[in-house]
Amino acid sequence: MSGALTFTPAGIYCPAGDFYIDPWKPVSRALITHGHADHARWGMESYLATDIAAPVMRHRLGDVSIDTIGYGERLQIGGATVSFHPAGHVPGSAQIRVEVEGEVWVASGDYKMVDDGLSTPFEPVKCHHFITESTFGLPVFRWQDQAVIAAQINDWWAGCAAAGKTAFLGCYALGKAQRLMSMLNPDIGPILTHTAIENTNAVMRTQGIALPDTVQAGPDLNPKDHRGAIVLAPPSALGSAWARKFGAQENAFASGWMALRGIRRRRAGDRGFVISDHADWSDLLSAITGTGAENIYVTHGYTEIFTRYLNDQGWNAQVLQTEFGGEDAEDEAA
Repeated sequence: MSGALTFTPAGIYCPAGDFYIDPWKPVSRALITHGHADHARWGMESYLATDIAAPVMRHRLGDVSIDTIGYGERLQIGGATVSFHPAGHVPGSAQIRVEVEGEVWVASGDYKMVDDGLSTPFEPVKCHHFITESTFGLPVFRWQDQAVIAAQINDWWAGCAAAGKTAFLGCYALGKAQRLMSMLNPDIGPILTHTAIENTNAVMRTQGIALPDTVQAGPDLNPKDHRGAIVLAPPSALGSAWARKFGAQENAFASGWMALRGIRRRRAGDRGFVISDHADWSDLLSAITGTGAENIYVTHGYTEIFTRYLNDQGWNAQVLQTEFGGEDAEDEAA
């Protein structure tokens, strides 16, 4: 990997601009695609992110120096021209375009091409070199329409409520939780949220991001006052002492990994809903084709299999070893 961007032990580096993209070790200047912990890490001297992503990053990272940029705005950093473009992953997520002497690279971070109604939809960016994730880079991963999944979740919730059970839905605190809330039918019952999710909701609401009414399921909440509720919580909180105080309940997980039967069994949930904020197999290929790039660099996920397929199809593809974690790394209680 050489040219406008290079690969170093600290992360993806631009020599012409002296900055890193989503570095995993402390550096002087970090350009961040989005606020999940495997991409936005603590310890950088300065950060640059979209104006939509920055508030949640401040909430998660504390008192750090974050400059902001709007989608499509061009910024000259040394010898590099930089711009951020919608990635569709979570609100504020971006692909970062870097141009040096006519050579264009795009580091996509995490992305999905489905318009979830909450995040700014993905936009393909023409480039010579494209860095892509492959979290779900196998043909088995093909997502159903969001409306179909919404109907499945609401039917399950209504069934739980009718049986006198609380529905617990495991989901990631940033992005997935807010997307799911927007898919729920509030006529079924109250929507309760784990503190980690509600704290993120509060930040987004101050930005003017429209979310449905929710109730924080804190230590003082009496479950008997919220019969027929659905509770959204990080997967790690399901089955905890906090969750058990709700009494009779059913647990479900909302993740792309629910497409694999073995993972559904290991999760030991009552239900699994297949929904992801990452691109599926078809959309990974569509996104790559849309860039027009000849050179593809594959990070985190099914890297070897996906890279082999791309090379067989005529792209010049290679694996990049990174410390990005895909969907599991998004399970944070922050």
